[in-house]
Amino acid sequence: MAAGTDSPPAKGQKTRLTHRPWWPWFRRIATTVFLTGVATLLVIQARHIEWDKVRTALENYPVSATWGAALLACVSFALYGCYDLLGRYYTGHKLSVGAVMTTAAVSYGFTLSLGSLVGGIAVRLRLYSRLGLAMGDINRIISFSILTNWLGYILLSGLVFSLLPPALPENWKVAPMGLRLIGFALLALAAAYFAACALMRVRKQQIRGHEIEWPSTQLAALQFLTGATNWLVMSGILFILFQQRVGFLMLVSVLLVAAIAGLLFRVPANLGVLEAVFIALLSSRMPQAEILAALLAYRVVYYLAPLALATVTYVVLEARAKKLARSAKASVL
Repeated sequence: MAAGTDSPPAKGQKTRLTHRPWWPWFRRIATTVFLTGVATLLVIQARHIEWDKVRTALENYPVSATWGAALLACVSFALYGCYDLLGRYYTGHKLSVGAVMTTAAVSYGFTLSLGSLVGGIAVRLRLYSRLGLAMGDINRIISFSILTNWLGYILLSGLVFSLLPPALPENWKVAPMGLRLIGFALLALAAAYFAACALMRVRKQQIRGHEIEWPSTQLAALQFLTGATNWLVMSGILFILFQQRVGFLMLVSVLLVAAIAGLLFRVPANLGVLEAVFIALLSSRMPQAEILAALLAYRVVYYLAPLALATVTYVVLEARAKKLARSAKASVL
């Protein structure tokens, strides 16, 4: 039976956990408990913040600092669009560059604020299918894009953690040497992926019912390059919004640590998690209120404004779906 099917188990075969009658209720209860716990932690954290000082910091925040950040945000969205362009080359589909970049940008706008299930997967599925792309190609593009993003993260965090690990709070119980070891492990993982792309003689393989096609070494190198560059651009946005009061490399390392925390807690838009990590690692360098002011500006520039634009664009694309499908099929670069 192919992986991912929901067919009932054959006689004598062990019942999978997800097929147990109590599983849906357990999943709902576990999700509710988890979200309640996260909300409680956020409320506890918020009670210790001096919101009057945050409001004062926002009132005094220079609007001119946001223009450079907005420009870099556009660069970041363009780089994210390149993930799907690499996927276009990987799958060999013939949608136009403009259609691919627009779809990727819209999906990224939703992904940042609503999570990858909504933006990275659901929106892409909807828009690409409306453009006439085959479901198999859509799935490969989504997987390739997600992989590109995290390959860039693995390479960059491996370099940063192994060479210049940030000083973590004592209560985190992670020594600098431990972070270095994590960095070396990530670099080894990146090297293993690149070696597999370079040395694998059989490019297509079946793994648990799924066909895996290894990209070329050139395509793998572009994955690492575009992915890592996008993470650096995101750090550049923060560097501008923090008004150069924190070193660029320090902001890179803090953002990478915050990404790990975001994966662990799985809160949409890393709400509260991002702020908690930045406060924990930067409170010795800047007042807490000013850190929060910079992060609020970051959320407006990189989360809320793109979400608004993505929503408008999505509505327009839905309204013009049939026309776009005809023009996309006729446009070949």
